[in-house]
Amino acid sequence: MASSITSKPFLGATKPSSYLSSDLQRLSFSSIHISIRPRIHKKLQIQAAGSTFGNYFRVTTSGESHGGGVGCIVDGCPPRIPLSEADLQVDLDRRRPGQSRITTPRKETDTCRIYSGVSEGVTTGTPIHVFVPNTDQRGHDYKEMSIAYRPSHADATYDMKYGVRAVQGGGRSSARETIGRVAPGAIAKKILKQFSGTEVLAYVSQVHQVVLPDGSVDHDTVTLDQIESNIVRCPNPEYAEKMIAAIDAVRTRGDSIGGVVTCIVRNAPRGLGSPVFDKLEAELAKAVMSLPATKGFELGSGFAGTFLTGSEHNDEFFTDEHGRIRTRTNRSGGIQGGISNGEIIKMRVAFKPTATIAVSLTSFCLFICFLCCVVIMICFIFLCIAVGTNLFIQISEHLKKLKTIYILCIKTC
Repeated sequence: MASSITSKPFLGATKPSSYLSSDLQRLSFSSIHISIRPRIHKKLQIQAAGSTFGNYFRVTTSGESHGGGVGCIVDGCPPRIPLSEADLQVDLDRRRPGQSRITTPRKETDTCRIYSGVSEGVTTGTPIHVFVPNTDQRGHDYKEMSIAYRPSHADATYDMKYGVRAVQGGGRSSARETIGRVAPGAIAKKILKQFSGTEVLAYVSQVHQVVLPDGSVDHDTVTLDQIESNIVRCPNPEYAEKMIAAIDAVRTRGDSIGGVVTCIVRNAPRGLGSPVFDKLEAELAKAVMSLPATKGFELGSGFAGTFLTGSEHNDEFFTDEHGRIRTRTNRSGGIQGGISNGEIIKMRVAFKPTATIAVSLTSFCLFICFLCCVVIMICFIFLCIAVGTNLFIQISEHLKKLKTIYILCIKTC
């Protein structure tokens, strides 16, 4: 089942259309007209090809929040890698909504199916198609989006760029799209573990003003079990409770807060990344900053490194007991000159507060409300000076229709 869309002319088209929903468009006027001048676009051909990432291991995601489902195609996976739907399901279950009171209440099983690229339990080297159907679509929850842009969502910008947008759930801008990242990530995890022993872990290091102190988590020894030991996924139990309390405090008010996720890569091969535009940190930044709600990226010392001098920030080299060149500190975050040096890669990603909240904010539809109020006032003026019963009746009918528009706008704002 495809998600519904509201449509306006594509860039360069000449056919006019309105911002108003079908409910408003059905209201006709014989003598009073509310017209919104269509936007005039310069002719521009849009190449909308931003759903693929990677070169040798290439991932293409598809699907929308309230459509039939979300999936991906993974190209470049080596053959003869043991792989099953159960391997992917472990990580998809970690991503699944509705797991606790501090996550989205949407209920989805997120059960995946592999439709190609795997035969008799091993990869074939051909594209792997993974699909997860949506089972908890709530299209009626998004009816107001057809006449109102939600603050800090992608509704307005998608409309500006394409002239057509998925109304239900925000379409491709929804965090549900990340299913198409998690499934390929599970495949990549198996490949990296098998070929280089590389391990990737991530945990919550900040929620609003609750900040996990530097050094409180040992990146050499921290485990997935420690991270998964609580609903906020912070390996420090004391700060995990503080983070949960901070979330609960704003959640009960219908508001939201943001936070920071710290990600580490252990046993990363040396020599990953290339100068100049393909630096490893640049590729990692592009990957994580494409996630919904991301607003900042740090590697190693990050912005805090600006408070240090060169002598304080430099990572001194030494030779370990195995004869390998190492660094005594890791303020570089495992990457120097855009190339991995074998140390733990450490990055931090900032996420803004969730834009979907219960607190009412001014939206674009208030402009429509204002317009309706102005027209209603004009009608009252004409009503006062009207002569004749027929004109009075006509204006009264117009007032009823305008009242309907006004009430509809107020409800959606």
